[in-house]
Amino acid sequence: MSTVSVSGIGIANLPNQRHKIVAKRGAHFTVMVVGESGLGKSTLINTLFSTELCPAKNYQRRHVKQLDKLTEVDIIKAELEEKSFKVKLTVIDTPGFGDYVNNRDSWAPIIDFVDDQHEIYMRQEQQPERAEKSDLRVHACLYFIRPTGHTLKPLDIEIMKRLGTRVNLIPVIAKADTLTQSDLTIFKQRIREVIVAQGIRVYQPPIEADDEQSAELARSLINTMPFSIIGSTEDVRTPDGRVVKGREYLWGVAEVENESHCDFRKLRSLLIRTHMLDLISTTEETHYENYRQQQMETRKFGEPKVKKLDNPKFKEEEEQLRKRFTEQVKSEEARFRQWEQHLIAERDRLNKDLELAHSAIKSLESELDNLQLGYSRGTQRR
Repeated sequence: MSTVSVSGIGIANLPNQRHKIVAKRGAHFTVMVVGESGLGKSTLINTLFSTELCPAKNYQRRHVKQLDKLTEVDIIKAELEEKSFKVKLTVIDTPGFGDYVNNRDSWAPIIDFVDDQHEIYMRQEQQPERAEKSDLRVHACLYFIRPTGHTLKPLDIEIMKRLGTRVNLIPVIAKADTLTQSDLTIFKQRIREVIVAQGIRVYQPPIEADDEQSAELARSLINTMPFSIIGSTEDVRTPDGRVVKGREYLWGVAEVENESHCDFRKLRSLLIRTHMLDLISTTEETHYENYRQQQMETRKFGEPKVKKLDNPKFKEEEEQLRKRFTEQVKSEEARFRQWEQHLIAERDRLNKDLELAHSAIKSLESELDNLQLGYSRGTQRR
């Protein structure tokens, strides 16, 4: 197809028209935070968006619901405005994940939630009226890694494998101010090696060949992953008199927005300032399309999704019931064996009594025959 150079008809104004439409409509962005309790998920969200979105949690009561052993899904919605541009923000929190001794299948509610949002959106697209569509598809998932200094735990690997194929997974090292710079560098390298060895898919910012500045930024973000972050909404004063967001220690101040202290600014740039649109489009064009294609290959149009029977919410109760049933069966079997032994003994006793009765009858019959024989002989002599 040939390209014709046209001047003066207004084609170049199309980006401006698009800008007006987007500015009027606004945007909507959904971010999920996954990680163990106490890693600063709520604090980071509040720091990222400079507002009190997630209220502080009382971690003294974090083990009160130990008997439930469930990963919950909390949805927090807010509308942010900056320079007359509005963003409808949805934060998906996952309290309870990884907080128990037995964390088997603790990722299932999270994975089910992500899949359910794709399913709900797909069902809405199949309806005749599609003007008002509810969309909670996750555009970015921040996975919080505990700063142990060693490597990823098996639980981290399992859920990151599952999340990486469904959402834009962004691993972050929580509370980076608890590690020295050398330990943090080694920790990051170990995590990268595990991610490569386990085939975990993480979000990679696109590198644009025609824009060297944005390509350099994308390379910098890729090389920085996993992001080491410090979250704080408190203002502290540095030794040189500056007031900054950070945490104050005896040895000094850990600044949130100081790139020599943590990667908070790079993470914020990735999520909001430079790659938010790419996160949204990747969710739409890659993750949602993969789910839609997979479902359409295995289901008929309009057919409901097959629900899994092995709901982890009831697995423990199911195991207890199965154990109780097995014990009852064993108890009944033992009782039936006792009855069987008792019946066999009773049968043997009755058979023995019957044999004795038969012997007695035969003896009586023999005596009767003898008597009759003696009586007939006596009659003949007379």
